[in-house]
Amino acid sequence: MSEQGRASFGGKLSVILVAAGSAIGLGAIWRFPYMAGENGGAAFLLVFLLSIFVVGIPAMLAEFAVGRRSRKNAVGAFRSLSKRWSWLGYSGVLGAMLISGYYYLIAGWSLEYLFSSITGSLYSGDITYTNYFADFQASWRPLIFGAIFILMTHFIVSRGVEKGIEKASKIMMPLLFIILIIMAVRVAFMPNAIEGYRFFLSCDFKEAFKAETIMMAIGQAFFSLSVGMGCMVTYASYFKSSNNLVTTSFNVSLLTLMVSVLAGLVIFPAVFSAGLQPTEGPSLIFITLPEIFKGMPLASLWSAIFFFLVMLASLTSTISFHEVLTAYFSEELKLSRLSAAIATTALSMALSLLTFSSLFGIDYLNIFDKLTANVVMPLGAMFTCIFAVWFMSRNFMKDEITNNGQHNKNLSKIFIFMLRYVTPLLIFYIFIKNLI
Repeated sequence: MSEQGRASFGGKLSVILVAAGSAIGLGAIWRFPYMAGENGGAAFLLVFLLSIFVVGIPAMLAEFAVGRRSRKNAVGAFRSLSKRWSWLGYSGVLGAMLISGYYYLIAGWSLEYLFSSITGSLYSGDITYTNYFADFQASWRPLIFGAIFILMTHFIVSRGVEKGIEKASKIMMPLLFIILIIMAVRVAFMPNAIEGYRFFLSCDFKEAFKAETIMMAIGQAFFSLSVGMGCMVTYASYFKSSNNLVTTSFNVSLLTLMVSVLAGLVIFPAVFSAGLQPTEGPSLIFITLPEIFKGMPLASLWSAIFFFLVMLASLTSTISFHEVLTAYFSEELKLSRLSAAIATTALSMALSLLTFSSLFGIDYLNIFDKLTANVVMPLGAMFTCIFAVWFMSRNFMKDEITNNGQHNKNLSKIFIFMLRYVTPLLIFYIFIKNLI
């Protein structure tokens, strides 16, 4: 517990693993490979790397500063610093609520494929995986597996900050890296894997600096680091005053980058080895990869390992969405943690049911996806940057970044400049381009 009696994460490693768990999710394992495949491979990777340091880290630092200084949930954090900016906290809670509505369903896909891999049904008979995926989505199974995923998340979050979230992150994050490395080594021995490495790691600079590639890479960096939806503000409220925010943000970004690169080193060699195209879009890991696994010895085993990996990555993120809402209900409505977690779980169930179905022809899954990724998250991150450096006192970010002058004094000037003049403008650019 902290000096204020509030729960806090343990050591520095715990802070990094928990925050990285929020950032590393479907964005790294699922979204990054198909985005890279559609936007030039290594060209996309290069701009993605630059975007993390220009957009991701400064925005994360701003959210860390707000959360640690206030030591409150997303709404309480902004209200305690300025009542006029309370709406920004509600924006984060709204973002976490909307994204959890469809994220659980997509996360549930990994459970379906994991279960089918273990039982062997995914590789029995003459299966067309395009039809398999379509039939699965047309059934009630996504809702069932999504509900299971919500209950898994509820079990961890309801146990508390230290015994639940922190303990789970210490187990899941190392396991995620171990599985990724095992898969990367396995595909390296597949025939023609070198073509996948060439596609992913050989950069065409003309392709890299196309406007479309830049826009997509900045958007992916932004999405990957879970900024703009209250997660990092909420998690930072459990940081100790001694935690170095710059080191934490760099380590979280580095781990996110490593997972994204490892995912690429797993998927692209496998895709090229099978003679398939890397531009399959969102269906890449649910249609293309099962086709690849089918041609491998011990197909069910390798498929089960991979989809267990996707499940782990998804779970580390759903925990953070759940915690944003649980902390809000607990602190703002004065509920016990268990009651707040139950309320969040019930809300998530209702939203998942809504996004699974459609009303008057409205596809809520796509609406929630577009609304969070294109509006709520970018505007939330942009205004948090503006709030931290333009509205708060001049020393607010400087004190938080340097831990009241103890370190990072030179870096603080660079990051404050980025937050003032660079990062918000780039986020605004992404916001406008997405609307267009």
